[in-house]
Amino acid sequence: MKTLMLTYKALDSPIHRLNGATKLVFFIGWNITAMITYDTRSLLAMFMLSLVFLKVSRVRFRDYAFVLYLILFFFLLNHLGIFAFSPLEGVKIYGTRHDLWAIAGNYTVTAEQLFYQFNITLKYFAVIPMAIMFILTTDPSEFAASLNRIGVNYKIAYSVAIAMRYIPDVQRDYQNISFSAQARGMDISRKEKLFKRLKNIVAILTPLILTSVDRIETVSAAMELRGFGQKRKRTWYNARPFTKQDYLAIALIVVIMVVSMGLTISNGSRFYNIFK
Repeated sequence: MKTLMLTYKALDSPIHRLNGATKLVFFIGWNITAMITYDTRSLLAMFMLSLVFLKVSRVRFRDYAFVLYLILFFFLLNHLGIFAFSPLEGVKIYGTRHDLWAIAGNYTVTAEQLFYQFNITLKYFAVIPMAIMFILTTDPSEFAASLNRIGVNYKIAYSVAIAMRYIPDVQRDYQNISFSAQARGMDISRKEKLFKRLKNIVAILTPLILTSVDRIETVSAAMELRGFGQKRKRTWYNARPFTKQDYLAIALIVVIMVVSMGLTISNGSRFYNIFK
């Protein structure tokens, strides 16, 4: 972990210039659409758009590479679990069965199952770039001010901002504790056996948790001493007004949601069936 990951970077891109509340509305609408529909055409279009948006945001691959690999690892485990526990789920959904090859017992690979899990893959690929982009392009302070402007209580908005700012702090603490442990002879490199490496990493997590708890107490005490929460309203240093680009972005997500729902309704169900 040579650089801090999933940390806001102040860049000059169309995505960075959007209001924090706009990005939140867009992200929520995007996720709802991706979760509801299983229309392959809609999910493919969303996946391609998410890659375009990620490119426009100008965030660097190395800033989220490790997290992306970690997500893809659990994504693979999820696919294996789906097939292990319900190898004929696609057959149940699409109402047909086209066997490709048998493995053992009820475990037969069917075209329907592959298509079903392909749609799940598209769901992941449509949402992951947007989630990464949202975190890396949103200034926590400006985001809290935007949330408060659209009606969210400023205490909740400030809590969200602190949580987003806390991500790089945790990573930095992990690095410092890890370097100290390695200086004392604790090896977490690939030279060590996997079980031993995991054991050493767990040993690092214990002081990390204690450090995090201590920081929470420090921040809470500092906020309380400064009278945070005593007033019903507060002003914001990083407040940003809505612009034409913000309204266009909100209009775009509304169009995407309407088109996706229209395709889903035209299918007669959430699932686009190519086997009819």
